[in-house]
Amino acid sequence: MHVRACATLLVALSALGPRVCCAEEFAAKDILEDAKLYFTEPVRWDRSDWLTFGGVLVTIAAAHQFDGEVRDHFETGSRAVPNGTDPNSLRDAIPAAAMLAGTWAFATLSDDSAGRVESYTMLEAASFSSITTLALRFAAGRERPSQTPQVNDWRAGGTSFPSLHASAAFAIGTVLAESGGDDFRWIRRILGYGAASATVYLRLHDNAHWLSDTVAGSAIGISTAVFSMNRREYRARRWDISVAPLQGGGVGLAFNLMIP
Repeated sequence: MHVRACATLLVALSALGPRVCCAEEFAAKDILEDAKLYFTEPVRWDRSDWLTFGGVLVTIAAAHQFDGEVRDHFETGSRAVPNGTDPNSLRDAIPAAAMLAGTWAFATLSDDSAGRVESYTMLEAASFSSITTLALRFAAGRERPSQTPQVNDWRAGGTSFPSLHASAAFAIGTVLAESGGDDFRWIRRILGYGAASATVYLRLHDNAHWLSDTVAGSAIGISTAVFSMNRREYRARRWDISVAPLQGGGVGLAFNLMIP
């Protein structure tokens, strides 16, 4: 797999863990700072982050073992014949779009600044997770189950792994589920994770993705949402990289990290 794509996956999964919190202050000028932190996050991982990342990879690998069985379960009628089409792509994006639009509309109508910040956080998480997913798609090149019955048709120019619908839905759904106060937490989680899970089911039902595609996409979406919701914590981590020539030739690279 392409080195940059691997690094992107590392970034996307870096925030998985128990660090979910409410959305913090957000300004449009911070998007570049957030992007820099997001795409360089692996250099700041600790042992727990690496263990989490390893656990995610194991989960994706385990799901891969059931790719064929899940496809066989859903391939009925017109979906039983590989035709390479994805006629319901727009429909399956509706749950994620509805969560984002609904949050923005409610915040605007009620003049709720926290709701607007939540909407911005959803948009940022969806954008970062989509970039990650597209990079990995280019590297993986996996054919969709609607294109081939072979579960391991990698590097074939396909766009199956990971699922973009799953990553965007879980990025937006996680922000919805974990933002705000605790008074309506269970309602938020039902709506957020429920809509995202429904998106995954639709992609599998329509034979548009393998199971492991949706698991990887979901992990990217969740972890990216956690990153965006904890952006203040990440911004507080000061770091820099310096380059200097070495005696006798060569170049030295120094990395400094300060966590308050």
